[in-house]
Amino acid sequence: MFNFRKRVVAAVAATAIAAFALSGCSPSTSSAGSSSSSASGGTLTIGTIVASTTFAVDNSAWANESPYLQAAYDTLLHADPDGTVKPWLATKWSYNADNTVLTLKLRDDVTFTDGTKFDATVAAKNLLRFRDGTSPQKAYLSTLADATAVDPTTLKLTLSAPNPSLLSFLTQNPGLQESPAAFGTPDEKTMPVGSGPYVLDKQATVVGSTYVFTKNPKYWAPQQQHYAKLVMNVYSTPTAILNAIKGRQINGAPLSDNSTIPQVKGAGYTANGQQLNFFGLLLFDRGGAISPALGNVKVRQAINYAFDRKAMLKAIGQGYGNVTSSIFSPDSSGYDKSMDNYYSYDPKKAKALLKEAGYSDGQITLTMPTSSGFTPATYALTSQYLDDIGIKVNQVNVAPTSFLGDLLAAKYGSTVMQLKAAPTTWETLTLDVLPKAGWNPFHTADDTVASLAKTIQSGTKDQSAQAAKQLNEYIVKQAWFAPWYRPQQTYATDPNTTVQTQTGNAYPYLWNFVPKK
Repeated sequence: MFNFRKRVVAAVAATAIAAFALSGCSPSTSSAGSSSSSASGGTLTIGTIVASTTFAVDNSAWANESPYLQAAYDTLLHADPDGTVKPWLATKWSYNADNTVLTLKLRDDVTFTDGTKFDATVAAKNLLRFRDGTSPQKAYLSTLADATAVDPTTLKLTLSAPNPSLLSFLTQNPGLQESPAAFGTPDEKTMPVGSGPYVLDKQATVVGSTYVFTKNPKYWAPQQQHYAKLVMNVYSTPTAILNAIKGRQINGAPLSDNSTIPQVKGAGYTANGQQLNFFGLLLFDRGGAISPALGNVKVRQAINYAFDRKAMLKAIGQGYGNVTSSIFSPDSSGYDKSMDNYYSYDPKKAKALLKEAGYSDGQITLTMPTSSGFTPATYALTSQYLDDIGIKVNQVNVAPTSFLGDLLAAKYGSTVMQLKAAPTTWETLTLDVLPKAGWNPFHTADDTVASLAKTIQSGTKDQSAQAAKQLNEYIVKQAWFAPWYRPQQTYATDPNTTVQTQTGNAYPYLWNFVPKK
């Protein structure tokens, strides 16, 4: 078995990894980029790995699709590269004593490109529409009970319970502002009407392939318009991105395969790295509904001890990243470095735990879906490590168009997956942990989690931070997940472009691209 794994590891290391894009599961059309100029006032040409799904804000996705949305729309608040929340359409804000009412003061000099004036009534409509829409991030506004205009420049948000990450969420797609005149129109999905720095050039745009934006001549914050024109080309494969870089066709692009970094640097580009995600096994069925063995904490712990995380990082991640046993980001208040190495590679201990749980060799079979977003060798390693401790894996090939939907519909008890390691603890809970979290498809509820979550949500800053670390430790020891490592997310930029990566986001925010003088 050792020799087999050694061969598989070597195969993985030599194989280009096609990263799984969480904001879209269908392959995008590849398009060669045109030659770009990054001189001041010129054109910024960037590569993206997914096409725009929609410009209808209430159904929009963030992360991989954020560049399209930021070009056309403003958000209520802005986020600096380190995640610090700053004023934008909202110039100041304040909470009431129990953090259930947020009052924001808005600008009075902003107009949408269709001539509609932005005010508190418009902002309230956008927020409620997003809350009730179909965006993957709609849960970010789940505690928004109402949004009302006190007067044209005063917006009041009433919450059913505190939302510790609400200000941060308002810097992302929940805070995007779309002209209400565009709501529900036939062109809403393909023709954005915002107050943002750029306007989509519909004639020059090829939907699914190339998106062209021109400078909004009436933009209220011209200091954010570092370029006269934006071009966003969609590349569906790592090879397509690499070829565009080698041909100097783009100023910047995300790398979905870190094994290309040496070639990217050889082409004169800078590899800007950060850690945004965690990669490994998601153990969804913690109640044992369809995979009874996963309902036993000792089985889940055994799975964690089964994997050599350092070897997985080297083989699959080409060594770019850090091993971890936790889903918590180093940027979050719940991060505890000791949790990164809580589970060592110990197949002997794993077997002992399975025996204590009442399972002998071969009694457990886990059915897991496979996706073209991850290499066959990744799945081979997963099966081999689990087989070494006596757990069989039944792999089911799932179409890319069905993969995410099947996972979220609780059709599988466990899966190989890469998910966002959120920069705030409350976002981690909202995404992965709480019963209504999107990535808790079996709606696992736990009294300890609920108690700690309540303190995180409503306690003082110190109480919240302490509870966050306790929650991290509890989740790790209860083995709700089996992460392997936090991979490096790499964004390449050419010699003419300076960029700052964005905490918590796969792409740098558009205003962080600046042409070198």
